[in-house]
Amino acid sequence: MKAQIRTFVLLPFFALLFFTSCQDEVTEVTPPTEAEALTADSELTANMSATAKMDGSKDNIIDNASCLSVQLPVTVVANGLEITIDSTEDYKVIETIFNEFDDDDDRLEIIYPITIILSDYTEVTIENRAALVELIKDCKGENEPDDDIECIDFQYPMSFSVFNTQFQIIDNVTIENDRQLFLFIKRVRNREVVASINFPITMEYSDGSTIVVHNNLELHSTIKDAKDLCDEDDDNDYHDDDFTQDGLEELLKTCSWVVYEVNRNQNSLTDIYLEYVMVFKEDGVVKVRKRGGDILTGTWGTRVTDQGVAIKLEFDSLVDFSLEWYVYEIEPGRIKLFADGSNKIILKKNCDIVVEITKERIENYLQECFWRVERLYVDGVENTKDYIGTPLKFLSNNEVRIRINGEFVSGTYEVLPRNGGFILQITFDGRTDLKLEWFVTFLEPGLMKLENANNRMVLERHCPDVDNDLTVIDAALIAGRWEVAKYQVGDLDKTVGYSMHTIDFLISGRVKVTDSNSGIINGSWLSYRHEGLYLGMLFENIAPFNVLSHRWKITSITSGRIELKNFSSTGTVESVLVLEKKIW
Repeated sequence: MKAQIRTFVLLPFFALLFFTSCQDEVTEVTPPTEAEALTADSELTANMSATAKMDGSKDNIIDNASCLSVQLPVTVVANGLEITIDSTEDYKVIETIFNEFDDDDDRLEIIYPITIILSDYTEVTIENRAALVELIKDCKGENEPDDDIECIDFQYPMSFSVFNTQFQIIDNVTIENDRQLFLFIKRVRNREVVASINFPITMEYSDGSTIVVHNNLELHSTIKDAKDLCDEDDDNDYHDDDFTQDGLEELLKTCSWVVYEVNRNQNSLTDIYLEYVMVFKEDGVVKVRKRGGDILTGTWGTRVTDQGVAIKLEFDSLVDFSLEWYVYEIEPGRIKLFADGSNKIILKKNCDIVVEITKERIENYLQECFWRVERLYVDGVENTKDYIGTPLKFLSNNEVRIRINGEFVSGTYEVLPRNGGFILQITFDGRTDLKLEWFVTFLEPGLMKLENANNRMVLERHCPDVDNDLTVIDAALIAGRWEVAKYQVGDLDKTVGYSMHTIDFLISGRVKVTDSNSGIINGSWLSYRHEGLYLGMLFENIAPFNVLSHRWKITSITSGRIELKNFSSTGTVESVLVLEKKIW
């Protein structure tokens, strides 16, 4: 995004809200220097290529080779039973067949021809077993060191700026997957293109945790430090549960674990236990925090059995968890437990969650940055739309402010102990849907969930001053006046109804619409990040702008044009809104 927008006068987005005076801050967004460009022969470029390299170990149960993969679908014969493998989930079918008997000779035959994907994503069609064996000869053996890096991955999409020989930006390239990244870096290493990464980007470790990096130096050290952090599991036994009893115990104690799924005696209890949090402690004590904030204490221990490592849980009141559970599968950031009788628990790792919530921790989280109302249900009715573009700010003096049409309305808040947990008590004149005692049920640095009776609210942290993309978006919107260049709902073009209106995005968070007769429609706006970049706009209930009150996903933006889309719950585009800078 920094490559598309050159120079703007940037004002800190909320600077006017709490100070009696302020100064304009002038920031120039310029292309990266030559030193920031990726170098063809650098270790960073080589490591990026190795991280994006095709990992062929996932289907070793089929081809016994970690440097190549069989393109799906493929038909195989497992112990005499012919099956078609359509997805990676079907590898479990082969494993189930192999595990049916302990004393048989497991055999797998591939029905040829098949297509093989090599580590550089080259595709080769082969006609028989002999051709496959020749390709396998180029691979390392089981668990031998190889060139690919599997302990850390890039999160997509990510983008690059491409330059000419004078280091002028000539293109922006968006990368959606490992294959595209590998092939793009190959062009860099072949000196076919000069490019730099558009930071920040997010990297994901093999345990599911993530890290945000902001420049080449951070990226280099992050990949280098992560290269040998995990077991790449480059053997030929699919989901062989490659862990020891000690390793499992250490894994359980590393972080908090969130309950994701529970089945007992063929009945799903997920709705009851979803988002319960478990913490396994050194002394054999396990603590469970319920959604209401109550803490339950039990014991845990492990042992090795004929069915693998087992975890025994015992609680006085949590009877559905009190059982000896066998470890069925360990995936990055996830553990699956099972017991006879169709009993199952799935736990997800989350190092940000703290079970022992304190008053001070809640207050400290609240006072960091702003908070958006991501979801709000009152008496079962969703009221979220009323809070688009209206962030909350919790101050240390127990004052809470909500911004409406660019003006802050003040109220009070207090964190109080209640029934073994804590409530957030909010008081706002005229805001009865917030003027409630909210039980804190879930707390982590960027997310807070609150409940009471039939009411539920989700708050997400909003820190625009540390997000470069939001800074650029805010600067573009503030710098000039806008008009609706396109508004389309489904196949119906409704642009003509907006041809006489001018839109001003003010630094205060107010959006003002003026028509040709000098009529004014007020509203609020906020750009934010939530699994992508969004522009939230809330207008008065005055046509035609009232129908534009949405949380629009930003699909592209330049200094003079922004394209927004509204998606349905199934991911289809319901409406498209394009705003363009007015030329006077």
